[in-house]
Amino acid sequence: MVVWGVSAALSADPSAWEKRIEAGRNYWAFQPPAKLSPPPAASAWVRTDVDAYIFRQLSAKGLQPSPELGKERLLRRVYLDLIGLPPTPEEAAVFLDDKSPRAYEKLVERLLASPHYGERWALKWLDVVRYADTNGFETDEYRAHAWRYRDYVVRSFNNGKPFDRFVQEQIAGDELFPGGTEALIATGFHGAGPRHLVSGNQDKEEARQEVLTEMTLGVGQVFLALTVQCARCHDHKFDPIAQADYYRLQAFFAGTELKDLDTAPLDERVASERAATAHKARLEPIEAQIEQIEKPFREKAIRLKTAKLDPHFREAFDTPKERRSVEQERLAKEAEGQVKPMWYEVVALIPDDIKARRSELRRQMHAINLEQPDSAAAAFAVANQDETPTTHILKIGDYRHKQGSVEPGFPSVLETFGIEVPEGSSGRRAALARWLTVSDNPLPPRVMVNRIWEFRMGRGLVADPNNFGLLGGTPSHPELLDFLARRFAEFGWSVKAIDRMIVLSNAYRQSGKMNERNAVIDPDNKLYWRANRRRLEGEAIRDSILAASGRLNRSLGGKPVRIPIEQEIYDVIFTESEPDNLWPVTPDESQHRRRSIYLLNRRTVRLPFLTNFDQPDTMTSCAVRSNSTHALQALTMLNSEFMQVESGALADRLQRDCAAGGQDCFVERAYALTLARRPSDAEKSMADNFLAAREGRLSDFALALLNRNEFVYRP
Repeated sequence: MVVWGVSAALSADPSAWEKRIEAGRNYWAFQPPAKLSPPPAASAWVRTDVDAYIFRQLSAKGLQPSPELGKERLLRRVYLDLIGLPPTPEEAAVFLDDKSPRAYEKLVERLLASPHYGERWALKWLDVVRYADTNGFETDEYRAHAWRYRDYVVRSFNNGKPFDRFVQEQIAGDELFPGGTEALIATGFHGAGPRHLVSGNQDKEEARQEVLTEMTLGVGQVFLALTVQCARCHDHKFDPIAQADYYRLQAFFAGTELKDLDTAPLDERVASERAATAHKARLEPIEAQIEQIEKPFREKAIRLKTAKLDPHFREAFDTPKERRSVEQERLAKEAEGQVKPMWYEVVALIPDDIKARRSELRRQMHAINLEQPDSAAAAFAVANQDETPTTHILKIGDYRHKQGSVEPGFPSVLETFGIEVPEGSSGRRAALARWLTVSDNPLPPRVMVNRIWEFRMGRGLVADPNNFGLLGGTPSHPELLDFLARRFAEFGWSVKAIDRMIVLSNAYRQSGKMNERNAVIDPDNKLYWRANRRRLEGEAIRDSILAASGRLNRSLGGKPVRIPIEQEIYDVIFTESEPDNLWPVTPDESQHRRRSIYLLNRRTVRLPFLTNFDQPDTMTSCAVRSNSTHALQALTMLNSEFMQVESGALADRLQRDCAAGGQDCFVERAYALTLARRPSDAEKSMADNFLAAREGRLSDFALALLNRNEFVYRP
């Protein structure tokens, strides 16, 4: 392993920096993937090329692979892995009754072709790019068109879009594929992370630097898996990334701005404007009545607050504008802010009978707002500015301390592959996109196949999928990583092809059964001698519950859905105005049962069910979700309103499905719907005893099954 020395001023000494770069190029991550042939099959266990690499390292350490998972449990595993949903009893029967040697291969092909495959992958991708439907920070404003980027990601994985095209569209879709709506929407990648917008005065240059920092961070983590942000204030302490390299990378975005861009045809925009005008006309009479009610009490509140002003503020405030001195202008402006009443100060002065009338009018106003027509289609995207600002190296990362200027450029430790960066703002990102998708670029292909491997196997070949630098460690199977990276490009950058290779392997099909001898040699299972036992994400648990109850709405795409939230969550929503209708619930209740990826993801208002099961906060890139265990999870699964409703719905489904079947049917059907298998004799006996003790209440039995470890864990 190559380790580089640290110098406080390396980039100021060209010769020292060049030596560090040369040393850095010997590090595995900056070497092109080796062109390898798979090892020969050394065992009957080796079914695929993936198995050959895994078995070679297992045998070298004296380890034995685990037995293959039983057919029922393998069925549930591959369903949850590839589409994030359990199989229906009917789907399970098709596979379990298929006795052909290729039954499993046919099942995998059906799942890769499922429209829910893209939803499953999008959940992972959106974690990495920090996607949410709002900006974050104190105002946390809603992004009206951001959801189209989410749907773009779902479509891209469903359609098998080559990953190089996927990268190019997100980095520079507007430049490389001009006129394409899909490619324009893809550039929403650059704005997927948080954005610090506030309602008061803001330093424009500081705000701009924050946007550029977010864009640079996104490319560095998502596609390069490098901690480039560590070189923002100084040369990287561990990796061969100079501070100048960081700002050269940032310079690709110097002329790029976040922008909502119209994608709708003219007639749709005209129709949208007419609908908005009609909607406004419905609101105006009600808003006028509310204003008429509030006006005298607002004026009274101003008088009361004016009387309490300090004398020097009061004198300036009362002085006519044309006679105020400069100092009085300042004081008067400050006084205006002091006497401006807050909404609650006005409402406190309104008598109860008038207040009731006002409340009714506000209720009518909110009801009309729920019917607000959609705006014309637009892309939450980026555009090039007319002029490109100069990019400077910033001392300690502070925009107020500019040093030398830099042009766009690729990290010095990596080759340019003959990619030239044009002058001006247009074409810069296109050059970066082309460079990222050169098949010999050592990082992007490795980074993506490592993400795929981690997603399917529970642990990356490189443990931290967002850090291929020195602190990220070395691959557990370097030759397998290079083999997959090369195959990725050879297969046309097909994510589905790599997914297929992995899930068809015997390494993937292993059970998670513990082997004490193996555990002594490889306690962390770094060599994959068994399957890694993993709890499902909160989204997959919720979706599986809805699927079991039969109430899951499987429709794809569309605007984010607001489901009802607890009062305790509502109370923490930040607002400077009256706190009614801060969370307008989607009127169509069938939408509340959509897959969790379509629920409104607001950075400052986390849904408890998903938060309790480690949903990322979307402020930072999440390459691998945390996997905690705590009491709130059990309390949520037992006592939450969602669980009470859905366990009741599952009980109702059992009653419908087993109208003439009796208790044996209830038990058999319940296991099929929740665990995709038949109950054992011991489980049947326990179920009979459970139901007898609860006077046959099926909702309690349903709730108990939904709380089984087997239900919330991947087999």
